[in-house]
Amino acid sequence: MFAEPETWVAIAFVILMGVFAYVGVHRTVLTTLDRRSARIKGELDDARRLKDEAAKLLADYRARHASAEREAQDIIASAKAEAERIAAEAKVKMEDFVARRTKSAEGKIASAEAQAIADVRAAAADAAVAAAAAILSQSVKGQVADDLLANGVNEVRAKLN
Repeated sequence: MFAEPETWVAIAFVILMGVFAYVGVHRTVLTTLDRRSARIKGELDDARRLKDEAAKLLADYRARHASAEREAQDIIASAKAEAERIAAEAKVKMEDFVARRTKSAEGKIASAEAQAIADVRAAAADAAVAAAAAILSQSVKGQVADDLLANGVNEVRAKLN
C-alpha cells in the first residue's frame, strides 16, 4: 500500500489540507469569496438600478416624443387653418376689389357714354342751327329773319341739350 504512488499523493494531500486548516487558509478563501460575492451583488444592484433609470428615461423620452408629435400636429393644423382663413380673406378682398373696379369702370363708361351723347347732340344742334341759318338767311330777309333765326336757334339748342 505504501509503495503505490497514489497512496503518497493521498497522504500529501491530507497533510496539505491539515496545514491549510491549521494556518486558516479556509477562512481567507471564504473571506475572499464573501467579498467577491458582495462585490458581484453590488454590481448587480447597480446594474438593476441603471436598468430602472434607463427604463424611466426611455419612458420619459417616449412621452416627450409623443407630446412633441402632438404639438407638431397641432401646429400644422393651426397653420393650415390660418392659411385657409388668410386665403378666404384674400379671396373676399379680391372679389371686393374686382367689384369696386368693375363698378368704377362701369361708372366711367356711363360717364363717357353720356359725354359722347351730349357731344353728338351738341354737334347735331350746331349742324341743325347752321343748316337752319343757311336756309332762313336765303329765304327770309331783314329784322324778321334775324328774330326768327335767333328764336329757332335757341329752341333747337334747348331741346337738344
